[in-house]
Amino acid sequence: MVRVTGMMSGPPSDEELVRSARDGEMAAMGALLERHRAGMHAVALSVLGNRPDVEDAVQDAFLVAVRRIGDVRRAESVGAWLRMIVRNVCRSRLRSPDAPTPVPDLAMLPGATSPERILDRHAMRDWLWRAVEELSPTLRMTLMLRHFSPRTPSYEQIAELCGVPVGTVRSRLSEARTKLVAAMAATAESAHADAAALSRASARQAAETLAAAERGRFAELTAERWSPDVALYSGRQRVGGRDFLVRGMECDLEAGVRQRFVTAVTSRDVTIWEMDLVNPPDDPDHCPPAVAWLMTMKDGRPHEVRLFHG
Repeated sequence: MVRVTGMMSGPPSDEELVRSARDGEMAAMGALLERHRAGMHAVALSVLGNRPDVEDAVQDAFLVAVRRIGDVRRAESVGAWLRMIVRNVCRSRLRSPDAPTPVPDLAMLPGATSPERILDRHAMRDWLWRAVEELSPTLRMTLMLRHFSPRTPSYEQIAELCGVPVGTVRSRLSEARTKLVAAMAATAESAHADAAALSRASARQAAETLAAAERGRFAELTAERWSPDVALYSGRQRVGGRDFLVRGMECDLEAGVRQRFVTAVTSRDVTIWEMDLVNPPDDPDHCPPAVAWLMTMKDGRPHEVRLFHG
C-alpha cells in the first residue's frame, strides 16, 4: 500500500501511484490525477483553444482514466497516457460537440480475467458511484442520463425530459462534472457501497415489473411497490397518476406491444430502466424501438416517472 501523503522519503513516484491505483487504492488514483491535472489542462487548451468546455474535457478524461487505469502498460509513462486520453476526448468534442462519454459497467470491461483485476474494477466502480451519490438529485439525474445510460439522450432531449432549457442542461452537466471530481477526491478513502448489487436488485425489479404486467398484475404490483402518489411527468408537468400509468401499460399490451428489459442504472434516488419495445408483426411501427423509464425515488420507491423513447 502506498501512502500518498506524509511520507518521510518524499512523494510517491508515478509508478508507485499506478501500482496502488491498480490495487484499488483510491487516494493514489486521486493523487495521480491531481499531479497531472495541469498537463492535461494544457493539452485541452492546445486542442480546443480558450473554450468554456476545456475543463469539462479534462474532467471527462478523468472519468476515462479511472475506468482504464488497469490498461496502463508502462507506469512511468502514465503522464503521457493521461495526456493522450484528454487529447482524444477533445478531438471527439470537436467532431461532435454533444458527443457523450458513456460509462459502462466496469466489471464487464475486457481483460478482467483474474480475481485481482476483477476486484480492482469493482473498487473503481464503487468509488465512482460513491462520488455520484454525493451530487444533488438534480445534478445526479442529468449526469446519469448523459454519461451512464446506454441510450444517452442528446442535450435537447434531456432538456425536454426534465422540462428545462438546453442551456440549463449544459450548466448542470458542467457543475456535475466539477463536483463529481471533487467528490471522488473527498471519498477516496471512505468505504463504498456495492454499486453492482444495487443495479442487480433494480434489474430484478424491472424484470418482475414487466412479468407482472404481462400477467395482468401491473396495477397490483405498482400499488404494492411504488409510492402511493406516483405520477407520470412530461418535463415538469404532471400528466397523470397511477391509474394513468396502468392504463397506458394495459393499452400497449392489448395492442400486442411487449417490453424487454435491457439494463438498469441506479443510484440512491434516481433509477433508469432501459427497455426494448417489440411491436406486433401486423403493426411494426406502433411504438418506437426503445424506451427508458426515468424514475425519481422516494423512500426507495418510484415517485416520479418520465418516459424517454429512443
